[in-house]
Amino acid sequence: MWDAIIAVAGTLLGGIVTGTLQHRHAAAARAEDRAEARRQSVTDAVATVAAALAAHRRAMWVREDARLRGAPEAEVTAARAESHITRAAITAPLTRLAVLAPQLADAAQDAAHTTYALRAAPDAQTLSARRESALTAADHLVATAGRILAAL
Repeated sequence: MWDAIIAVAGTLLGGIVTGTLQHRHAAAARAEDRAEARRQSVTDAVATVAAALAAHRRAMWVREDARLRGAPEAEVTAARAESHITRAAITAPLTRLAVLAPQLADAAQDAAHTTYALRAAPDAQTLSARRESALTAADHLVATAGRILAAL
């Protein structure tokens, strides 16, 4: 009789241990899936911000270059309109990135502000220098994101 009781207790204990291990494995898999989804969301947000900044940087270059070289008013007006569209396109992805990865907010804001600084450059040399600063800030954002994502 004791043999039967021990056998039943062993079977029950084995079932409990197996169930606990399966539950922990499933929880770990869910946590890894959530972490991977978060990494992907941050990666997508960084890529969207970088693309929006690149579009605005290009639009600002065209706009300021046209202004500095004394292009016809219609060309300057069209370039200004394009730059307004591209600047507006930065806001949503910048906000999304700041919410998803607050540790990237400063680098993202710096990249945006250096891009905005292309406006009203006094000459072509300053415009080129400001463009280089904007490129460097955008590269810094991407590199910082890479380091942060690698650590996750």
